[in-house]
Amino acid sequence: MLIHELKNEGGKFMKLRIQSINFDATEQLKAFIEKKIKKLERFSDEIIQTEVSLKVIKPDTAKNKEALVKMNLRHSEAVATKTADTFEEAIDLCAFAIEKQILKTKEKKDHISPKKIV
Repeated sequence: MLIHELKNEGGKFMKLRIQSINFDATEQLKAFIEKKIKKLERFSDEIIQTEVSLKVIKPDTAKNKEALVKMNLRHSEAVATKTADTFEEAIDLCAFAIEKQILKTKEKKDHISPKKIV
């Protein structure tokens, strides 16, 4: 298990935890994950912690790499699980799904109008 504290542009820290189940993730894979997660910060500065779990399911079949990304935001949570031929592809798919969830949450938050004080 690998735990990082990443500093974003605003000077805030986000924890990143990478867990590879029943195998050792390469430094290249860890760097790829860190880069993808840092890119998600441009959509929200409310990311507190991100947990990434990687595992191989049914080793002899295609599309056997599973990635689970769970992102804790200040007032919500975004979760994505994807299966692909490579961990990089699965992480890409998860990042895209998380991005959509973050944008949807921001959209809902922006549409809620404040109550008028009478």
